[in-house]
Amino acid sequence: MPDHENQGKGRARWVFIGFVLVAGFFLFTEHRAHVLGVLPYLLLLACPLMHIFMHHGHGHHHDSGQRSGDDSDRQHHGGKG
Repeated sequence: MPDHENQGKGRARWVFIGFVLVAGFFLFTEHRAHVLGVLPYLLLLACPLMHIFMHHGHGHHHDSGQRSGDDSDRQHHGGKG
């Protein structure tokens, strides 16, 4: 019996994916002007979002467990320790 239930869930998942693909196709074809008109603004919005989410502090990668006299710390700060 459990194998039959898994088969039904798998079939329902594929039916749902097919429905979403068909609906997405018709939404895109009917509203192409709206979708393509928003693309330049999405590209402009992507720049600050990439800076916020991808840089992760940008330069503040200090490890609190690192000793102050460690060689990697000296190399990072110009060789003076």
